[in-house]
Amino acid sequence: MTGLILSRLVSSFIALLGAALVAFVALRLAPGDAARLTLGAFATDEAVAALRSEMGLDKSTLTQFFVYLRDFFTGDWGRSYSLGEPVRSLLEQRFPATLELGLYAFGMAFISALILALWGAHKQGPISDGVPKALGVLALGVPQFWFGLVLLIVGFEMTGLFPGPAGRLPATIAPPVGPTGMYTVDALLQGDFRTFASALHHLFLPALALGLLPFGFLYRLLRANLQDISDAPFSLVARAHGQSRLRVMNKTLLPNAIIPMLTASGLIFGQLLAGSVLVERVYNWPGAGMLVTQGVLQQDYAVVQVFILLSAVIYIITNLIVDIVAAMIDPRLAKGGA
Repeated sequence: MTGLILSRLVSSFIALLGAALVAFVALRLAPGDAARLTLGAFATDEAVAALRSEMGLDKSTLTQFFVYLRDFFTGDWGRSYSLGEPVRSLLEQRFPATLELGLYAFGMAFISALILALWGAHKQGPISDGVPKALGVLALGVPQFWFGLVLLIVGFEMTGLFPGPAGRLPATIAPPVGPTGMYTVDALLQGDFRTFASALHHLFLPALALGLLPFGFLYRLLRANLQDISDAPFSLVARAHGQSRLRVMNKTLLPNAIIPMLTASGLIFGQLLAGSVLVERVYNWPGAGMLVTQGVLQQDYAVVQVFILLSAVIYIITNLIVDIVAAMIDPRLAKGGA
């Protein structure tokens, strides 16, 4: 297990440097001058030159890259010149909303995929297996933002069962003050169940829209694995010894079939954090996606670069946890990773 963790940490560090390099180069290859975009078209050349110096853009490219890495890991994330606020403050306000949305979307996708795949594999009927398969195919083909609009029309406009694109809480409820910035978690920590219920109510539709694509992928992956393993010799031997189909599934099939699903989950969760921009826009969700979009358009290097590296760190930690859990389920993976 120690060898697995060390090898993953080394590869994670290399991946983190790669993400930092890609973000750094891509932003600087974009057309336009960040200082000019910040000050406007009518700014004097002297003012633009002064801002470029303040932003560190007058230094060599290599120096800028190492300063970027140093500042990130020392916690000096700089200042957003387009918004006039420290990047740390902006992300502390926005990133918890994106993280909370991603966690709920992933949780809904993972649990529903797991339940439907197990149900279909156990029953194997035209409804119990056929309907979830159709849903899985549909989930992979429907754009998330379009599905979000449909949910909004049906859930808010037509039935009024869910709130509209009003953000994370109604104006009549004060946001909970807590250590995480995630309203549902902080409300629970304070024992404020009214705020928790309202935050969960506002989360449901955007989380459902964002979790559609991950659900389709995870369901089809687990269902295919269950089908393959159910035809394996050790499964047939277990049934020949008189074990019930449900016991064979729980004790033999699921532990083997779920490992690829766990591995894919780490990749999917990272995608959810980075790919929530359109869903956030549909639901007016005050997350980091909108902030980063504005940063890209304004060439606000500090905001975009820090967000990319922060997302990469969360992605790496998530995948490390997934690898450890998978190795606990199947110790052969730990030996292979070592």
